[in-house]
Amino acid sequence: MANVVLFASGSGSNVENIVNFFKNDNSVNITCILTNNPEAYVIQRAKKLGIPFKIFTRRELKDNTILDFLLNNKTDLIVLAGFLWLMPSDITSAFKNRIINIHPALLPRYGGKGMYGNHVHEAVVGNKEKESGITIHYVNENYDEGNIIFQAKCEVLPEDSPEDVAQKVHKLEYEYYPKVIKQIVSSITSAGDASV
Repeated sequence: MANVVLFASGSGSNVENIVNFFKNDNSVNITCILTNNPEAYVIQRAKKLGIPFKIFTRRELKDNTILDFLLNNKTDLIVLAGFLWLMPSDITSAFKNRIINIHPALLPRYGGKGMYGNHVHEAVVGNKEKESGITIHYVNENYDEGNIIFQAKCEVLPEDSPEDVAQKVHKLEYEYYPKVIKQIVSSITSAGDASV
């Protein structure tokens, strides 16, 4: 069984979707939900789902407090689900190819600092793109630059608002993110050494 930790900064709808997907799956143990935002609705979701959660500060992310927490919990995979801070290099090196993120656009377009949530969808609509989608990628020390694992596309119609695009993208996120997590967990556990 692989120990998976989820990071989120906001509402946590992807977190809830992932937890429910793996509820009866013996290959994945979601050990904790971590958030940098004490006001985030993901905390209410964690309570409702019965998953332990931890709120942390920027200092704790940078001074090895969170790295030590992840190592002590024998974390196998870190899943970013709407987490807005950059991962420090001590964590990305300790968990090389063990941190994944989902981005609400087709990277390398519409990625980088400040490109999250509705900012992305507004840019897509503003540029009259014909398609958008999701990118699931490994995380390194730069925003949205890690190797791409998976992409899925959706059509953007001329009359679509940013909110319309957001709905289409959310559908793709809910459908594909848990499946890709499952594939990555399978490859980690079949590699024999499941712990970092």
